[in-house]
Amino acid sequence: MSWVGRSAARREDPRLLTGNGRFVDDIHLPRMLHAQFVRSTIAHGTVTGIDLSGTLAVPGVVAAFTAAHLEVGDVTAVLDRPLSEFVPTAMPVLARDRVRYVGEPIAIVLAEDPYSVEDGLEAARVTYETRTPVLSDEQALAGGAPLVHDAAAANTLVDVSMFATPGIDDVFAAAHRVVRVRSRTGRQNALPLETRGSVATWDAREEQLLVHTCTQVPHQVRTVMAECLGLAERAVRVVVPDMGGGFGQKCVVGREEIAVGAAALRLRRPVKWIEDRRDALTASFLAREQRYDVRGAFDADGRILALDADVVCDMGAYSCYPFTAGIEPLMASAEMPGVYRVPAYRVRGRAVTTNKAPSAPYRGVSRPQFVMVMERIFERAARELDLDPVEIRRRNLITEFPYTGINDVTYDPGSYLESLDLCERTLREEGWYERKEQAAGEGRFLGIGYSCFSERTGYGSGAFAKRKMAVVPGFDLAEIRMDLTGAVTVTTGTMSHGQSHETTLAQIVADRLCLDLTQVKIHQGDTDRITYGFGTFASRSATIGGSAVARAATKLADRLLHLGAHLLETTRDNVELHGGHVRRLDDQGRAVAYQELADVAYLKANLLPKDAEPGLTASASFDVHGDGTFSNAAHGVVVELHPGTGRVEFLRYVCVEDCGVAINPQVVEGQCRGGIAQGIAGALFEEVTYDAQGEPSCASFIDYKVPTANEIPDIEIHHLETPCAFTESGAKGAGEGGTIGAPAAVLNAVNDALRPTGVELDDTPIRPETVQRAIGAKV
Repeated sequence: MSWVGRSAARREDPRLLTGNGRFVDDIHLPRMLHAQFVRSTIAHGTVTGIDLSGTLAVPGVVAAFTAAHLEVGDVTAVLDRPLSEFVPTAMPVLARDRVRYVGEPIAIVLAEDPYSVEDGLEAARVTYETRTPVLSDEQALAGGAPLVHDAAAANTLVDVSMFATPGIDDVFAAAHRVVRVRSRTGRQNALPLETRGSVATWDAREEQLLVHTCTQVPHQVRTVMAECLGLAERAVRVVVPDMGGGFGQKCVVGREEIAVGAAALRLRRPVKWIEDRRDALTASFLAREQRYDVRGAFDADGRILALDADVVCDMGAYSCYPFTAGIEPLMASAEMPGVYRVPAYRVRGRAVTTNKAPSAPYRGVSRPQFVMVMERIFERAARELDLDPVEIRRRNLITEFPYTGINDVTYDPGSYLESLDLCERTLREEGWYERKEQAAGEGRFLGIGYSCFSERTGYGSGAFAKRKMAVVPGFDLAEIRMDLTGAVTVTTGTMSHGQSHETTLAQIVADRLCLDLTQVKIHQGDTDRITYGFGTFASRSATIGGSAVARAATKLADRLLHLGAHLLETTRDNVELHGGHVRRLDDQGRAVAYQELADVAYLKANLLPKDAEPGLTASASFDVHGDGTFSNAAHGVVVELHPGTGRVEFLRYVCVEDCGVAINPQVVEGQCRGGIAQGIAGALFEEVTYDAQGEPSCASFIDYKVPTANEIPDIEIHHLETPCAFTESGAKGAGEGGTIGAPAAVLNAVNDALRPTGVELDDTPIRPETVQRAIGAKV
């Protein structure tokens, strides 16, 4: 094992840093048309007329289509649940008679250049009969509220009650202390650097629609596009070039890419659509607008006895494919107890529909929110029971593994207590507690906050099946082929959008085959080249995709050893792989190079053993049968609040993480830092807001506050290692942990600094004016 565990330089970087990356917008084809969408200007209403005559008269405009022209099927995601628990909502590729949010696509305009298409949009005329929009979960659930979907009574798409422990009300009645947290989190945009985009063209020779698009789930896009367009799956090929981020927003199927494919199919000309930043901010998939009402029962020693939660998630106008509107409430319901031993649990999770852009997964999916609520529960209990906030966590953390929780989830071994201890020790040894006391004496507001959490990674088929998904993601496939030079090409169903797969997966293969990293090439994102895959989301690439790749490489290694033993005239157990050779164990001077083995396997099949087939290829699959594997971490934050501006200044940020075996520690640290930056963004800055008519108030970065390097602190990362017992490399996922832990730690630190004011905050984002008012009232 010489490559796994090494911070090898990213193989992607020379291409990307020298401008030689190839993204969707870099694709230019002969006779290519440019597409944009006429979008709804109202949040809720009936379309009474669409006049595209002015659009078609614009010089350069070639065509403009409404739903009636394209005749494509709807995108419909379902759960295998009764209507009392789940209401499906068909999302039309183009709105027909009704619009349900500002920005909903109504027509597609195609022109010879991107400027003409914008002029064409301006010339379109759409008339509406307006309806009262539903703009909050409270309004959605209020009696007599307008219905976003006529079939969804009380505007509820998902309503599931789970884990109602018998006698839980008696536990609360007898508890020494009951604490309650009501929390709300703001709506956010995942904000990948590269907006969504697609280029579609009809290949007459292959009788195939070729679609280049930036998606995390190319095979899912192929399946839905073929179904919507009435094509056989083989008649659709989806290829993903380099991709500039996704964070979950691109792990669902978007209606625009289907419309682009339909237009290319109809016109038999290439069509390109690149989402502009305004549409990306306001009309793309959003996430994280949630409301929690949670009670915790505690004994006199600070041990939690029961947890009772009501979770309401505002999922916007439609269910996303394939996860549905259940993605957020079901995640929160299933995993809220997290790293703590909770003896009794009851939860109700609801997804409501409103007249806002629909929601999709966003890095962490509900875990940043419910971890924040759980950490607030323990902070509040510590204060009311006069306990140290770190000590109360210690008394409740899971420490014996495997542990099956009250939520019917089995946690594999982790370092929950060890990570918290190291995090606290780091801050104490640096003297931050003494500095906090000194600052208080000077009238300054310093606070220290922690969060403890786990990150379930590598969700297998079993975990998704528990949610009763009609499409059950889980497994992954990998194929490997050695060529005549001894180099190997590997295909995987994962889809990199910045996670360094070309490096980390190559490290796994290089170790299994005793090759140099430069001799391994990873291919992803081509539905014709890759048999099948579920793409990249939920921190599954290293755990599931990496394990499939490892198994395929091991199979190829066995073939090399078998052939090498035959050519070296010895037995299989007397040979090993070493430096691109198969060599004898009893005479290490005798070896045969991979090139020689490939020469026999491909060009001299007459020399093969009788039980060997020509070629050097192998394939394998991997699925996690069970509840997945759990990474864990603790975050410690020190902040200072500035009375004049309400600004939250970071003085220290420490992260202690355990993702099992770190295949590439530098890549893991990059994931941590990026995730923490997004977590801080949600805690302090980013929120999609709307006016009273449902118009988004954040159509540019002037209004949607994205933190820069000035706002993100230096982050110190410590690594612990609890190898996973059932992934091939011992790795656990590392993609979402930073985002999960940061909001809770930041909020707790701010509340600790506000302690002298008597004010406690439970909502995010934390606004400067809120901090300023709290301090001003004290001063």
